[in-house]
This record gives sequence, structure tokens and C-alpha cells, in this order.
Amino acid sequence: MKVVKFGGSSLASGDQVKKVFDIVTSDPDRKVVVVSAPGKRYPEDCKVTDLLIELGERTLRGEEAPEYLSAVIDRYSQVAAELKLPAEIVSKIEKDLIQLLNADKTVQARYIDAIKASGEDNNAKLIAEYFKSRGIEASYINPKEAGLLVEENGGTALVLKKSYENLKSLRKRSGILIFPGFFGYNEASEVVTFSRSGSDITGSILANGIEADLYENFTDVDAVYSVNPNVVSNPKEIRELTYREMRELSYAGFSVFHDEALIPAFEAGIPVHIKNTNNPEAAGTRIVNERKNTNGPVIGIASDDDFCSIYVNKYLMNKEIGFGRKLLSILEDFGLTYEHSPSGIDDLSIILRQKQMNAETEELILERIRTDLKPDEVTVEHNLSLIMMVGEGMRHNIGTAARASKALAEARVNIEMINQGSSEVSMMFGVKEAQEKKAVQALYEEFFVGVYA
Repeated sequence: MKVVKFGGSSLASGDQVKKVFDIVTSDPDRKVVVVSAPGKRYPEDCKVTDLLIELGERTLRGEEAPEYLSAVIDRYSQVAAELKLPAEIVSKIEKDLIQLLNADKTVQARYIDAIKASGEDNNAKLIAEYFKSRGIEASYINPKEAGLLVEENGGTALVLKKSYENLKSLRKRSGILIFPGFFGYNEASEVVTFSRSGSDITGSILANGIEADLYENFTDVDAVYSVNPNVVSNPKEIRELTYREMRELSYAGFSVFHDEALIPAFEAGIPVHIKNTNNPEAAGTRIVNERKNTNGPVIGIASDDDFCSIYVNKYLMNKEIGFGRKLLSILEDFGLTYEHSPSGIDDLSIILRQKQMNAETEELILERIRTDLKPDEVTVEHNLSLIMMVGEGMRHNIGTAARASKALAEARVNIEMINQGSSEVSMMFGVKEAQEKKAVQALYEEFFVGVYA
């Protein structure tokens, strides 16, 4: 039994939905289909979810927004017309959306969540109707009725453990089940949405809940690439990688998956297969618990920008009990989270997202550090990019750091910071944002194109 998820680009038009139908019906094991809201049909197009958010926010402010309502309905209407579905399905979608717009606005976050989740919800209803029109036994599944229960955590949904037991009953349902992604219900029966890439999370939860043999995630690329194709032309495809590798790469900037999306599937040991809706015969990329390390020490290189570093130096820091705790407690007092903390015997760097601090907050933090910790030096380095090299093979390979450092030196990229994860699956370099692209290209040449790749 398989769970299969389709992203917004795979459902952006009637022609795309027909491809989805052919893919699902070509394999009788594809039991549960998770769908996103219609995405972009072309680069300048607008996603239905973005239209819904704008519509909801304008309505909250008491503004009339008929153009956004019409734009949303027109998208569903065009898809329905291309699929030769009766007009009634679009009328139901419009009625549902108007009812949501007129709902209680007391808790604004819940109101907006309900509006934007309607993109997936109504698309699931439309696609279920199309499957039935083609003579296939199919049904729309409401997440509330299926028992997908969540709680709000930091503004987004976090699945409750009892959901998995609730969802297991879907195994007994006949036919193909069309399930909307992106949201669940709290115990007060209110819609709460997942974070970005929320439909990926829904698919992962369902794979866990129904104890699927495989979770297939269809998108618009043939595979996961070893590096961003916008940085390196025609990069190598990755055929297989582990959950740990995928999480490290996602965290560091890979856009195929949000770094939390695969956790439910990982916890159940369910492999994930990334495939292309527009080229379903392509091999794709499998994500598994373990793999044979046949590709060399590095399987992928990812990068992300907009970081800064708080550097603290104090002689005999390593002898001062509680120094690190005190430093982190200062950040906590200002509501800041940190990403990494490389250290030496007399110095410590805290890497964090610099958008968390404005100039005023930064100066207050530095003053607290000077007052409370009395360092010899404290500075902030702005506009850093973090480059992550990832690969299970690093744990058994000698000289990976030396090769990387040499490649960066030859490209005249200055390393601001270097840190190896305790799992030895990743190695991170901090460089100035202006040198990020050059650094990634140099590392790719060394580990994927060079003689010793």
C-alpha cells in the first residue's frame, strides 16, 4: 500500500490533473492520494494559496476583495472545465469559500488558517469528482473525520500521536482516497495549518498512520540534485540518500523538502520516493534509513544565507563554569534562537538568523554580554552564508575537510568558520554571502567533477 502526494505544480491545470489520474491508476497499490492547492501554471502566475491568504487578510481588515474571490473561483472553474466536470462542483466550492469568509473572525489566526486551507480542501473535492467521472471508485476524505488531530505549536500545527491510530482505519476503506494536505483539526474542531510544505507533512503523517510500504512524493523535478541547479549547471542527480542526509540538506537550503516534513515517515521506517509528475518514468530519488556508500564521501552540497555570528573571546573561558549557559540565556531573554555554536578553549561563536535582530536589539545584546560576562572581545559578523556538505561516507573517509579547505582556498574564498556535526554526516563552512556561489561551485568541482570525486 502506497501513499502518494502531488504538489501544487502537479495540479495547476486540467492537463496536469489528467497526468495525476494516469499515475495513480497505473499502480493498484496507490491507495491514498494527498493533494495540494493548485499552484503556478507559469512563472508569473499566482498560487491559489497566495490568493486565499490575500483574500482572507483583506476581509479581516473589512475591505472588499471581489477580484481575489473571483481569481480563486476562476482557477477551479478552469480546471473543472478542462476536465469536463459539471458546474455544480465549482458552485459548491464558491459556496464553501463564501461561508468561510463570513465565519467568526474573533481568533484571527484560526480564521486565516481556515481560509488558506480551503485551497487544498476544495481541490481534493474536485479531484475526487474527476476520478469518479472516469469510472474509478474514489472518495474525498475530510481530515477531521479521518482523525487527523493537531495542536498549535509556535503558530503552526503539530500532529498528535493519537492521530496515527485514528488514520489506520483508512486501510479498511475501499477505492482511492483523496486527502487534502496542509492542515488538520485541533480538539476544538478548528483548522490549524502545518508550516510551509505542509502537504508533504500530511503525506508523511498518512504514510505512518496507514503503515504504508512506500510514500511517493511527486513534484516537478526528476530527482533531488547534488547541488542547486541555479548555482551549478546540470548537476548530478542523487539516486538514494538517507533520512539524515536529507534532513541536513533540507535544513541548509534544499527546497525539495522542508526539513521537518519527513519525520513521521522516518519514525515509521517508511521509504520515500521523489518522482516527477511530468516524467513519471524517471528513476527519481529514494530516501531510506540506510544505504550503501558508493558515491564517495559527499552526496550533496547545500547553502543558505542571511546568518550572522556573535563572536565572544575571553582568556581562560574554558575554566569559567557556566559561561556558555549564561551566554545562551542572554539570547533567550531576547527571544532569539541559535543555529550553531562552534567553540575553542578561549572563544565561542553563536550563529543565528540575523533577521531576528535589528540594530537596536543587537546593541542591547552586546551590552548585556559585556556587562554579564566581561569578555576580552565581543563582535558581530553580519551577512554570512552557511554551506553544508553532507554524506554518510564522511564518517569513513580521511581528508574530506582538507580537500574542501584546499578547494575553497584555490577559489580564493575565505572561510569565516568551519564546524563538523557530531554525527559526522555533515560539514559546515561559513563564508561571506558575496562568496557563497563561488564557494559552492568550488566544492562541487572538487567532490563531483574532480579526479578524486
